[in-house]
Amino acid sequence: MPEYRRILLDGAAVQVTVEGHELVAGDGRRVKTDEAHHLPPVLPSKVIAVHLNHRSRVDEFQIGLPGTPTYFHKPTSALNSHKGAVVRPEGCKWLNYEGEVAIVIGKAARNISQAEAGEYIAGYTIANDYGLHDFRDTDAGSMLRVKGSDTLCPLGPGLVTDWDFRGKYLRTYVNGEVVQDGSTDEMEWDMHYLVADIARTITLCPGDVLLSGTPANSRPVQPGDVVEVEVEGLGRLSNHIVTGPTPIRTDVGAQPTESEEVLSTALGGDWEFRGIRPPKRG
Repeated sequence: MPEYRRILLDGAAVQVTVEGHELVAGDGRRVKTDEAHHLPPVLPSKVIAVHLNHRSRVDEFQIGLPGTPTYFHKPTSALNSHKGAVVRPEGCKWLNYEGEVAIVIGKAARNISQAEAGEYIAGYTIANDYGLHDFRDTDAGSMLRVKGSDTLCPLGPGLVTDWDFRGKYLRTYVNGEVVQDGSTDEMEWDMHYLVADIARTITLCPGDVLLSGTPANSRPVQPGDVVEVEVEGLGRLSNHIVTGPTPIRTDVGAQPTESEEVLSTALGGDWEFRGIRPPKRG
């Protein structure tokens, strides 16, 4: 399956192809994969994410799925890349990983059927849909700050074409330990459904990204942690967590909270009834 990446090569953003352990530019320049400075593999005009799709995640929260998907928007300023630093702002505690498959649009899509949707998909990449749940009580349910803060949308490492999304495993690791273990087969709505659904009223442009949902066991991570998402056939996306250098301003806006809603979401549903306690903070 062809895989394309974007890297910073001699000061310029360049698309490269993967050949073994090397990345090859169109002009023949080569760089070792482990030494490359990766960029997001695509430049979307928008990133749209489904709230709930994996049945294990629904079961974890002991809720029912709606009859059709619901979505939220992550601004493109949240984009990040393979090996990029994910910033947890000073004063925030509840930054959660969410390993996902990302759908990348290949040509403009509007008012298409589910059967036609595959023709409009350029390929797939891996995403980690980080959530800063300290702001869960704000923004009237839009999740703008929860999911849209800077660096919270790593994509990569590359765009893989001709990938069949059916029956593929999805795993997330924190410091080498498996923390999420799911499959694309547990999705209630598949990739073609999601594309056709959004394209009913929103034109999807080449490069646009749809995030397809995460399995159970999204949990908080700490500065210093290394978080990796592995999807069968798409590779492994790696990021590390750092603390932002300045605290959240207190002279404007809603402040981080630790309400029941925040803790329940960050720690996986009915945390207080399962003997789960918030992690200790240094």
